[in-house]
Amino acid sequence: MRAALESPGLARAMGAHSPLSARLAEEAGFDVIWSSGLEISAAAGVPDANILAMPECLEAAAGLADAVELPVLADCDSGFGNVNNVIHMVRTYERRGLAGVCIEDKQFPKLNSFIEGNQDLAPLDDFAGKIRAATEVREDLVVVARLEALISGKGMDEALRRAEVYERAGADALLIHSKLTEPDEVFAFRAAYTGDLPVIVVPTTYNQVTVAELQERGFAMAIYANHALRSSLRAMRETLVKIMQDGTTLHVEEDLASLKEIFDLQRVPQMLERQAHYEALGRDLAEAAR
Repeated sequence: MRAALESPGLARAMGAHSPLSARLAEEAGFDVIWSSGLEISAAAGVPDANILAMPECLEAAAGLADAVELPVLADCDSGFGNVNNVIHMVRTYERRGLAGVCIEDKQFPKLNSFIEGNQDLAPLDDFAGKIRAATEVREDLVVVARLEALISGKGMDEALRRAEVYERAGADALLIHSKLTEPDEVFAFRAAYTGDLPVIVVPTTYNQVTVAELQERGFAMAIYANHALRSSLRAMRETLVKIMQDGTTLHVEEDLASLKEIFDLQRVPQMLERQAHYEALGRDLAEAAR
């Protein structure tokens, strides 16, 4: 995770909510897996508003980490509570193999940044204390401080003020979030930020921006936070509707992944190879004992 943030090129993270989606992102060549709070809550059929508790988010994130060789950065909302919740979260997530956690500076319970509603920021001293506590109890876990000042309407000066405080608190990286349809706001933040931390962006709404542009502006990582889920949702809906309309699966088959593709992602060939290897070994051992 640290190597990805410190590399000279722009690291690319893809959002995931299941081991299968994480393996697809790994297969596509992404550098980091983002354990997406939006994707995980959507997969559970609930709003992205701290409806799911920490154990549920942890199990989903740990499942991703178990499934891939890539580092997994976990979306941990506002830390699931106060500073003691954050301390417990950091220790638990690190034990389960997560490479990093991202905590946002909004009030608990948080609301997804793209939903109209309460986007109030946490008090600065309260959140700075969470960041310091997180970095003091971790062993090697990367701690990312997510800035929501631009989302909440508090403006650039507040975002920069908070960035400076979070850097002093010990954060390893900053994530600057914006919901504008142009990247001007995050570009302005990156130009004005004079600190030393890597800066991460999430180009969900300003989707025309390119990797080359972000790299040229000095960003360390881009998180494509929900695109896998959104693409699969549309594909599933269209397939299911067509099956109901046609009364057969014949007309959708050419658009479906093969069973072999699923078996490969499940690591079925490796399973069968191990089974054959140890069955042969067991026979050899039994024969030697005769």
